[in-house]
Amino acid sequence: MASSSFACQIKLSSSLHDQSQRSDHHHRSPLLSSTKPLMKEFEQAPLKLINIINFPGIIFKKISSRMLDSLVDSLFQFVDQPLLPSQKNFAPVEELGGPIEVSCDEGGIPIDFPEGVYIRNGSNPLFGGLKSTESFLGRSSCIWVEGEGMLHAVYFHKDPNGDWTVSYKNKYVESETFKLETERNRPGFLPAIEGDSPSVMAAHFLNLLRFGMINKLLSNTNIFEHSGKLYAISENHLPQEIDVLTLQTRDEWDVNGAWKRPFTSHPKKAPGSGELVIMGVEAIKPFFEVGVISADGERMVHKVDLKLSRSPLIHEMGITQKYNVIMDFPLLLSIKRLMKGGPLIKYDSEGYARIGVMPRYGDADSVKWFDVKTQCTLHIINCFEDGNEVVVRGCRAEASVLPGPERGERKHEWFSRGYKHVGMKEEVFPNDDYSHMDGKFFTRAYEWRLNMETGGVEERYLSGTDFSIDFPMVNPSFTGLKHKYAYAQVIDSLASSISGNMKYGGIAKLHFEEEASYKSNSHHNENNNGLTKMEIHKFGEGIFCSGSAFVSKEEGGNNIDEDDGWIVCFVHNELTNLSKVHIIDAKNMVSEPVAKITLPQRVPYGFHGAFFSIPN
Repeated sequence: MASSSFACQIKLSSSLHDQSQRSDHHHRSPLLSSTKPLMKEFEQAPLKLINIINFPGIIFKKISSRMLDSLVDSLFQFVDQPLLPSQKNFAPVEELGGPIEVSCDEGGIPIDFPEGVYIRNGSNPLFGGLKSTESFLGRSSCIWVEGEGMLHAVYFHKDPNGDWTVSYKNKYVESETFKLETERNRPGFLPAIEGDSPSVMAAHFLNLLRFGMINKLLSNTNIFEHSGKLYAISENHLPQEIDVLTLQTRDEWDVNGAWKRPFTSHPKKAPGSGELVIMGVEAIKPFFEVGVISADGERMVHKVDLKLSRSPLIHEMGITQKYNVIMDFPLLLSIKRLMKGGPLIKYDSEGYARIGVMPRYGDADSVKWFDVKTQCTLHIINCFEDGNEVVVRGCRAEASVLPGPERGERKHEWFSRGYKHVGMKEEVFPNDDYSHMDGKFFTRAYEWRLNMETGGVEERYLSGTDFSIDFPMVNPSFTGLKHKYAYAQVIDSLASSISGNMKYGGIAKLHFEEEASYKSNSHHNENNNGLTKMEIHKFGEGIFCSGSAFVSKEEGGNNIDEDDGWIVCFVHNELTNLSKVHIIDAKNMVSEPVAKITLPQRVPYGFHGAFFSIPN
């Protein structure tokens, strides 16, 4: 998923020393009271690390990597995070090589379906799965969105007679840290996001000493195109260029040295100009910067620090024809909180939320901020201008699914409660300490109308409580423009609650200009308790999807409607353990898929996908 990967590449600097010392309210680890002298050392660590960063030629060359490895091996034990039977398709798979030719075993690929490649990114952890570490300092663990990126690609080629050849290939994104760990042939990086604060701080320190960076470079969240090149990305690092035919990883993309910080997983192409609008979040100042890259990908046309006073973990920003849209919600990064025993990433349910609208090439003073109700929106559906208003549509929840419970305690119960549907019977869950989380991750389509003249805000839900939806998409040609339709993956609340992981049992089509009702391939309901008509394509019992993408019809000289096209997605049947690609007619969502293509091995549930043409 949601996207999205959120492990943070923290760059420590002297600005840490100047941060406010005001106390945070949090629940401290039991280990803290017995490790105060050690914690005092950890609190001084950032200043010591500055010297290491500034003088690598003096320090790193004097430290034996073999000695450091021995130290880590003696202090930390790597253990596998267990998977429940209901979580089997979150387990990693191997590379198959290939490409391997596959066949369409149900239906047929439409004659006007475009040639190209459908690619989805996702977490595929090395060495069998996600890891935790145990030591006398406590426990630290990878969170659910961590794991090396793996691309799954399905290639569609049509010969002159109109006959289709389809092939499948999967391959790891070979980032710098992927190469480091595969050369070692064992886990190296200590988990550094959740767990007991002494262990997490030690992980930060030791990872930096050994590898020169705090966390692994995951590249597991999305894949995007700019100026004819493909890039794999997660927002803790720079994009990795990918060869579209071989899926081989090429170089990192820093826009010819102009962008040296993390890079959003959801860059946006500006309507008309073709420029790429990006952002980068850091845990230290400057917390948030916006950039605009030229249409040819060679130059940074504009870059600006928005001078935020906190570090919001913003997963996606929006664009319109004239504006950039910034979602400043209280999912926050804080090194100060971490050093006091709390989590690095935390959703502050009492914190403020606001949306900023800035001209495409504006600065911090040009941003017009609108205060909105506190909530968490990780994924934006679309943004556009409508008269004096900027309209923002997104998938809104009452709390953040990231990163998980503090210190990763009782993850399954915490996530299960959060995924609970509002109508789910209580006996499905035991009474526990996380009952306050009930339904907090129930995500619904939502709209903010921001009046640029008066500063007023109108907020409303666009979908009701029958279905929770996320991972939205629109026809890419309508990004930043007024649109009639959107599509999203439908969360199966019961299956997600049982497994403690998000599972998507269907695809929704939203009709923004039609009255509320919903229709599915199982039944029809005229009262959706919402405002927008929805059509639901359900996959059936035990069948779930990931990486859905909208594919437009080829022009062919005819007028093309906004919804002329298909939804493609990877679909896994947990009853048969088979994975397929489904092609669904976007104009006839409640009908059966027009094509089902069986793949040579299962495809684990993952994050974002897209469809690309292949250059001749």
